[in-house]
Amino acid sequence: MATKEPSADRSLLRDFLEIPYERLEEMNTEVKTARLARITEDKAREQRVKYLTDEKRIKAVTVCFTDLEGRLHMLDYDKKYLIRSADNLTFDGSSVRGFSQQHESDLRLAIDWPAFYWLPSDVFGPGKVLVFAEVRSQDGAPYHADLRARLKAYTAALHAKDGTTAQFAHEIEGFLFKGRDAERRYDETGHFDFISTGGYYHSLPGDPLRRFIDSAAEVQRAMGFGNEKDHPEVAPSQFEMNFAHTEAVIAADQVQLYKLLCRQVAQNMDMSASFLPKPVTGINGNGMHTNISLLRDKQNLFWDQAGESGLSASGWTFLERILNCAPDICLVLNASVNAYRRLDPHFEAPNQIKASASDRGSMVRIPLGNERSARIEVRSVAPDANPYMSVYTLLRVGLEGPQPDAAEVASKRARTRFLPDNINDAIRLFKSSKVVTDLLGEGVQSRFAEVKQASAERCPRALGNLIKAAEVQFHHEITNQYLWNKF
Repeated sequence: MATKEPSADRSLLRDFLEIPYERLEEMNTEVKTARLARITEDKAREQRVKYLTDEKRIKAVTVCFTDLEGRLHMLDYDKKYLIRSADNLTFDGSSVRGFSQQHESDLRLAIDWPAFYWLPSDVFGPGKVLVFAEVRSQDGAPYHADLRARLKAYTAALHAKDGTTAQFAHEIEGFLFKGRDAERRYDETGHFDFISTGGYYHSLPGDPLRRFIDSAAEVQRAMGFGNEKDHPEVAPSQFEMNFAHTEAVIAADQVQLYKLLCRQVAQNMDMSASFLPKPVTGINGNGMHTNISLLRDKQNLFWDQAGESGLSASGWTFLERILNCAPDICLVLNASVNAYRRLDPHFEAPNQIKASASDRGSMVRIPLGNERSARIEVRSVAPDANPYMSVYTLLRVGLEGPQPDAAEVASKRARTRFLPDNINDAIRLFKSSKVVTDLLGEGVQSRFAEVKQASAERCPRALGNLIKAAEVQFHHEITNQYLWNKF
């Protein structure tokens, strides 16, 4: 009887790229610095293709794009195939809700070579790198529903005009729940289980919430985010990890990566990271506070020591335009049925259409700042918003939106106005808004309203007090596709 040869050690058969975290941070920061210095697409492509060709330990490149609703889509391409076919990457757009119709299904991907990331191998697997892409139509023109490409083009034109750079920083709250796929299994369980009930800042160094925060913070640091602080938040099992402000497109990319890495780190720990705006009844929800400033010739255009609340006249104009258009753009900032539960005044909800230096119920806050940090903070953005659409909308409205005259500003400041408290009213205001039509175009305006209405119709029209299962099951970021198709 023949003896069986001992199986080879699998680890000896594979030699895929694994980079220490400290070195990852150096490499990703270097690429980010080049993006901020506006490295040309051709030069970045030349550098990246040479690297991919020379580095034999890379097996695949993860190419990312974002759909109209804000979902991140990832396709893994074999490295060799990508190098020789980078100019001819296609995908079926009709399978992406909010994108093309079946008769025009084929869309293209154009790799944004400057937006390149090395990944921690213990989280994403060895031998992979990640790059963002823009969506193109069949003829190669920018696809109208790709808000990342729109934002990139708009900020490039803004800088080319007079050297202005739009700076954004997002403060994104999330919840950590027990078990994997807690959201997709909500139809079975009907509830979420907290991993911790400590509350604001209250978490021991070794407990599950703190271990998750520490692990996720290490990953984002390695990916060049420029960490600032991280901590448990007000609600049980809630977390927030802050990172430095940066150029608008990079900031929006980091929102997508932040949620991705949090979900992956949590899954590796047999837990679920959730960015539902209000996953649990009776406690604070999740926000994505969006900090905005403008920079020109290294000067912060929003800073004026003598200005009201330290904000310059141009900063106040920017802010007043956002407030003036708040009802029209509310759907962009709060794009899900569940998001309107968060706009509840009992839980520090930023639902009042006003600005304040201290009142956290205001839609816009003016944080205490100086010539470096002066900014406005739009607090009414939910973490499930499309980050490219929300950044693009806030930036364009702030710079170009209709501005009320002084008397109208005074009148609006004198009375309390509120954002819509349900998605159906927000859809109606969005669809009838000329501001939105000018901003997004009729095609994107109608298509976005259509996909939002489809979600709304799968949920009770009156929110009531309790979280309804449909808000979770048909949520655009975590949709249970099996249930959606059975509706």
